[in-house]
Amino acid sequence: MYFKNLLYFLFLTPHLINGQGSFPKQEERIFRKELLLMGSRFEIVVVGNSAEKANSQIQMAIIEIKRIENLISSWKENSQTSLINKNAGIQQVQVDRELFELIRRAGKVSELTNGAFDLTFGSIDDQLWHFDTNMKSLPDSAIASESVKLINYRNIFLDENNVSVFLKNKGMKIGFGAIGKGYAAEKVKSILIKNGVRSGIVNAGGDLIAWGNQPDGKPWTIGIANPNLKVQAFSWLNISNKAVVTSGNYEKFVEIEGKRYSHIINPKTGFPVTRLKSVTIITTNAELADALATAVFIMGEEKGLELINQLNGIDCIILDDSDELHYSKGVLLNRN
Repeated sequence: MYFKNLLYFLFLTPHLINGQGSFPKQEERIFRKELLLMGSRFEIVVVGNSAEKANSQIQMAIIEIKRIENLISSWKENSQTSLINKNAGIQQVQVDRELFELIRRAGKVSELTNGAFDLTFGSIDDQLWHFDTNMKSLPDSAIASESVKLINYRNIFLDENNVSVFLKNKGMKIGFGAIGKGYAAEKVKSILIKNGVRSGIVNAGGDLIAWGNQPDGKPWTIGIANPNLKVQAFSWLNISNKAVVTSGNYEKFVEIEGKRYSHIINPKTGFPVTRLKSVTIITTNAELADALATAVFIMGEEKGLELINQLNGIDCIILDDSDELHYSKGVLLNRN
């Protein structure tokens, strides 16, 4: 059960906030649109000199996001993902090459993280954890242990010849909650670049990718929100051609007997991760950053940073329950 918080990234450029402010002397301007898609708040930002063209480009992005949702959503009854789940333990399901390759790449991240990231987390019973005021007690540990028995990415079988997917056991389910919005952000970026957007941002519910620069030539400035004070940022990043994705524990949680339980569930135990407040991944690909943010949150700061420090071009910022910051070796932050 993976979720990304909706408002983790704050745009600090005055031109970007509310889409207003005085524009620089250059002909180019910032155009933006915010809307709900894939159950999250999406923000699409393009730099251009024509409102009509920018609106057309943004509409292309919206169409692409809706297309992806129809492909990967496990809530849409007729999606290919739902068909895979319905036929778990019964038969393989032919899928589009696009979905096939996304599942293949997800499997590689699962191998890399030793199962901390796992598409088959969808097998956890939806009733085991429901993060609202109705939840007053912890699930029975035996039930939680039973619920994770179907979680195992190694039981996803891919048939290259038939471009088909088979889940080995009945009751298994895959879900893209920890990689889908990052994937959507990457696809939208590609569509926009092909249609002439040299600079822009896609913020997919906190899974953010930016390319190019602002109209004044400066890089985009991104604030990483403080989990203790959601409207404030504890650090800033100047980025261009980078993806920044955060998993945090404050958007969805329950408090039981004075202890907070996050919505980020460890697929090996069926219980929430409690050691960390947030994990931010910085790299060039939003899909990979999306998956790694959840994986590192589950792995914890020691094992998570050990992994990230072995990967080229990927960095990480972790805030633990004691409000101590942990960084991978390549992180440079502005905390002023």
